Amino acid sequence: MYDFIFKPFTEMTEEDYRTVGFKSGLEIHQQLYTEKKLFCHCPAGIYSKQYDAEILRHMRPTLSEMGVYDGTALMEFKTKKEIIYRINRNTVCTYEMDDTPPFLINEDALDIALGIGMLYNCNIVDELHIARKQYLDGSIPTGFQRTAIYGVDGWIPYKDRKVKIVQMSIEEDSCREVLDVGHDRYYNTDRLGMPLIETVTEPAMRTPFEVAEVGHLCSSLVRSTHKVRRGIGVARQDVNVSVTGGTRVEIKGVPRIPMIPLLTYTEAMRQWSLLRLREELKRRGITQESFKAESSDITNLLKKISYAPLINAIISNFKIKCVILKGFNGLLHWQTQTNTFFSKEISDRVRVIACLTTIPNIIHSDSKSDTITSSEWQKVSKAVNASNDDTMVIVWGSEEDTTTAVKEIIIRVHEATIGIPSETRQALSDGTNGFERILPGADRMYPDTDLPPKKVDKERLDKIKLWIPEQFWKRQKWYHELGIPPDTVEELSISKYAELFKKAVIEWKINPTTAAVVLIQYPKRLKKNGCMIELMNEEMFEKVLKSYADGRIPQDALLKVLRTVAELGVFTKEVIQSQLSEQELEKEIARVKDKVSTLKIKRKENYPEILMGKLMEKVRGRIDAKIVAKKVGFLGKVKFNG
Repeated sequence: MYDFIFKPFTEMTEEDYRTVGFKSGLEIHQQLYTEKKLFCHCPAGIYSKQYDAEILRHMRPTLSEMGVYDGTALMEFKTKKEIIYRINRNTVCTYEMDDTPPFLINEDALDIALGIGMLYNCNIVDELHIARKQYLDGSIPTGFQRTAIYGVDGWIPYKDRKVKIVQMSIEEDSCREVLDVGHDRYYNTDRLGMPLIETVTEPAMRTPFEVAEVGHLCSSLVRSTHKVRRGIGVARQDVNVSVTGGTRVEIKGVPRIPMIPLLTYTEAMRQWSLLRLREELKRRGITQESFKAESSDITNLLKKISYAPLINAIISNFKIKCVILKGFNGLLHWQTQTNTFFSKEISDRVRVIACLTTIPNIIHSDSKSDTITSSEWQKVSKAVNASNDDTMVIVWGSEEDTTTAVKEIIIRVHEATIGIPSETRQALSDGTNGFERILPGADRMYPDTDLPPKKVDKERLDKIKLWIPEQFWKRQKWYHELGIPPDTVEELSISKYAELFKKAVIEWKINPTTAAVVLIQYPKRLKKNGCMIELMNEEMFEKVLKSYADGRIPQDALLKVLRTVAELGVFTKEVIQSQLSEQELEKEIARVKDKVSTLKIKRKENYPEILMGKLMEKVRGRIDAKIVAKKVGFLGKVKFNG
């Protein structure tokens, strides 16, 4: 079944992804644009690396409502991390530090969340219940995140089908990690508690590129409201990936949608490779039941060594331990990701759970690179009774950390006989990923006793409907029917000027292409030339377009008028140059004709073109070019866009 070998990323086809049963879904986190945080009155959106104090915390797991511990919480507890929070008094209060109860939920944030839920075609709950979701990695000082599901069973159109939105939640954002070394982890608390929505899709995407395309659709939808934050870090995607025979693995915190295709391809390759590894282990007679591993303390055996990391370990009085993996010879060099091998699966577990963060943190006898010498490996092999069929893994650190590391090495290698462990993995910049933690389960959720349920009535939803925009895909369908320039369709559909465009076309009868160019293309052109187009607001654009519709601004003067309005920061009557009257135009034509008559024109039929050119040099921006062309007999020889 697992005969297929992954091709390089650029060579994979849709048929290849069908062969491996690629399946993926998204969990998209998006900050909302509000003045205050979600459960307190601290300002939102103020970022700073400055801090006034540090607070130290230790995390411990708590029982769920069903009386069990979440696996992720237990894993984090094993790390014995000291969590240090850097506090800025301007952005954090005692609520974030779990010293006072929460305020009632931010009503503005809830309205925005509900509005976005309606745009996603979700069924909105009639009563909001706040829950606590455990996070023992320290990213939230309370040890849990307050969250509430407010929408279910939504959808967005994609290609020839609909992608289901499983659920939407409103929740508080976490801290920003700034340093993680050994048993110390530091967090900046400036974004802590900011309102956030989470959108969960079904795993309906069949190729890595479909995942990115659906992510882009979701991004366009929330941006169309102009009530979400923009910039680096305000939107983060968790991508769930699985293949046939595999399990759901979550790639956490993907910061940019363009990274998704390579990341999901690599994770699919990793899972497929691990399944092939399991089959190889079966061929060798190694199963979940027959798996064997042993460990030994070899500190005294390696007093004289040539490998620098082990020399430093001996100088630091660290313990050096060896794990013998029975029958695994050569398999730690089994490729799992691009230029990545199964040994990294082990190294990651040791780094995260045993907190041995200095790399390399292990060496193994399958290694193709220089570690210890062959004779030193033979010496270790003899001491631990390893055979030629076995693989040896050496790890070093404190007594406590190496004890944890040995256990984690054995656990992770034993998991290889089963298949693919359910994990949360960290997205890396080269398109690969690394272990972050065990995938959380439902056991980490329990009701919040500090906040009462909140009714979501029809009256509230009706008020929200007054400001939510038309769904952008409906706008795009109309724009294509109008035939506006293709490069304006997508941007205009989520623009804050989309309603102004509609008004200009339907009420003022402005040519759709002209309106789209004025609202989308001209601002880009002016900005490229150094104009502060950001100073213009919707009212200014509206006055410019209305003046054009009323015939007070010629079409070829629109760009010039926009520049003037942007430079002044205000629209006034003086901005619009007075139109030429018919009598003034006749006088101007007569003057230009006199000048043209002195020119030597080789071909008589070129006369109207030359006259038109000279006239437009004089009257451009003061009268419609079509009127001038008609006067000089040039109309019909050139097309004008109205």
